[in-house]
Amino acid sequence: MRTTFIITILMGMSFSFIQAADNLAVLPTTIAETNTKKLTSNCRGVLENGVLTLENNLIRRQYKWNNGNLMSQSLEDRLNGQVWNLRGKKPDCSFPGTTTKATDGQLEIFERESDSIKPAHLNVVVTFKLDKLEVKRSFRIYPDCPAIACDYYLRGTASTAWQKEVTDPARLREIRAGNRGEIKATVLDRLCLPGRHWRLKAVRFINVTDRHNTLVQESSALVYTSKEQYMIGNILFMDHLLEDRGLFVLKESPPSHVQLHYPGCDFAIKINDIKLVGIGIEPDDLDPTEWIRCYGFVTGVTSGGEYGRLRALRQYQEQVRIRKPGRDEMIMMNTWGDRNKEKKLCEAFAIAELEAGARLGITHFQLDSGWQTTIKLDDPDIFKVNMKRFPNGLAPVVKRGKELGIELCLWTWVEPGRDHTYNNWRNLSNAMIQLYKNDGIRTFKLDGVRLPKKQAETNVRNILETVMKATDNEAIFNMDITADNRYGCHYFNEFGNYFVENRYSDFGNYYPHWTLRNLWMLSRYVPPQCLQVEFLNKWRSLDRYPANDPLAPIKIPFDYIFATTMMGQPLAFLEGTGLPEEGFAIAPIIKKYREHQIEIHKGKIFPIGQEPCGTGWTGFQSINGKTGYFLVFRELNDQPKAALRTWNLTGRKVDCRLILGHGGDFTATPDAENRITFSLPKSFTFALYKYSVR
Repeated sequence: MRTTFIITILMGMSFSFIQAADNLAVLPTTIAETNTKKLTSNCRGVLENGVLTLENNLIRRQYKWNNGNLMSQSLEDRLNGQVWNLRGKKPDCSFPGTTTKATDGQLEIFERESDSIKPAHLNVVVTFKLDKLEVKRSFRIYPDCPAIACDYYLRGTASTAWQKEVTDPARLREIRAGNRGEIKATVLDRLCLPGRHWRLKAVRFINVTDRHNTLVQESSALVYTSKEQYMIGNILFMDHLLEDRGLFVLKESPPSHVQLHYPGCDFAIKINDIKLVGIGIEPDDLDPTEWIRCYGFVTGVTSGGEYGRLRALRQYQEQVRIRKPGRDEMIMMNTWGDRNKEKKLCEAFAIAELEAGARLGITHFQLDSGWQTTIKLDDPDIFKVNMKRFPNGLAPVVKRGKELGIELCLWTWVEPGRDHTYNNWRNLSNAMIQLYKNDGIRTFKLDGVRLPKKQAETNVRNILETVMKATDNEAIFNMDITADNRYGCHYFNEFGNYFVENRYSDFGNYYPHWTLRNLWMLSRYVPPQCLQVEFLNKWRSLDRYPANDPLAPIKIPFDYIFATTMMGQPLAFLEGTGLPEEGFAIAPIIKKYREHQIEIHKGKIFPIGQEPCGTGWTGFQSINGKTGYFLVFRELNDQPKAALRTWNLTGRKVDCRLILGHGGDFTATPDAENRITFSLPKSFTFALYKYSVR
């Protein structure tokens, strides 16, 4: 249900209101009357005297209306009273070779009620025309969130290419510039911030994790000259050097290196002008009648140093998908990690795995490749159950899983079809819907996805949205980001969680500290609750590691290996029937963890300690008001104690109660740098503490 106002702008100043929903009892007749209606808590969108104001209790952004092609005037951190007067004299968005003179500007205001995926929020939708190109900017404003999101949609036609792709996006010298030394690219947003003293940090994310093992890269710069400099990344933090105030921009798109029509950078920066560039489509992708969704962005305000920056970003990220405990929390087992592939897969094997998984303590069991007869998208019988392996269908496996308290999940191979666009996407969505209706399957791993062009991306989104709607939002997708040009961690993230990486002891490329490092690095900028993180059978493939390798999996206790996954969604990437008896000794630990998993994941989780390297002290902190959790690891070293820098606890007494692992209860007062001293008895031990602040 939504409450809607459409405001049509006539000759720049005259307003007429059009009823757009039948649940309005009285049609407002003046701008003032719309202001008095409380749409969504403290969120508001209003056009008055040629100025569009978008705000809640924490952030306010004002634009010159400019017939819909908005020009930013100010951005305000309302909590701290900081106002940045923006100096731009050009529209915030632009398309090379296309006029910036807008016509037919319209404004719509929607109240979006909450559902099981999205919290209640206000939509403010601005549409306008640039010659034959129509632009729609859909702003999302959430209560008590210091950021405003903007989704872009385009339709119509444009005659000129908007940017020239570079052969290697990392080689910034190849970016094609215009006559005035500026990048030729679509501009999504522009912040003409006053002053010269800004420190910038761009955060770049890497998927294709089959080939990469460092998934986060940071770069920093100072605003320098009136000539553009370029930065790559999905996130840009902008901090004023003379005061504790700043902003961030999040580009909601795939990672830079796999974006469509990538112009070579994400941010073009000079004094008094920071531009977000690369909208993800070219004129050839446009449709004359249908809206095409493009890359979007989020702008937020920050204060309070590093913690304030990360907290503001996380406050927005928590709005993208509501975490529902019975649907989103899981300890999954998938047998593919043991590399036997389909060899053993059959009804008897699946039931045996369920029984082994129940002993271990898992909540979800996923059948990987081999349960189906076809993976051809063009086949209307896609994902028909392989009756040779499962002569009774999936029903006996589902039934046994329910008896054991384990939900059955499925792997799916999502090929783009003959035309490479997923043009027959309905086959796949219908197949998933039937699996949900017939067998209760609601968790699907999406593998094989390739998004080489915009139509492919649009149709994959069609698949996901169709399945979500048909299952009343009960479906959840494990979005594989291990290969090809896929979504990354800031795109399509309303549909489920991310399968982060394949690691196999058979290849000698599984080290627990490598997996821990990737989770640790991502957790600074991505909610780890949304990441599936694997632990393997450490007793396998011993010949793949040097006998004297002290960091080989076999040298590390199995409970410690499991603990490295606890801040994410743990994935037992192994055959339960292949574990030795001693492997099941971690069952009490998993059981105890399950008692706290939901509460741990309710918090804002950030890394503490050193970057995991196999020989340091490291961990995580989950923050939920005056309570939270510490998860601390002592890697291979001779230090029985370590002072780890925590978040937002300086000067307070903190009571720590041991939940799992080694050590004991203690009380600490963090020092001026937020450090708490933790003790662990020996290398490769860990402790999970629940803490409360007095």
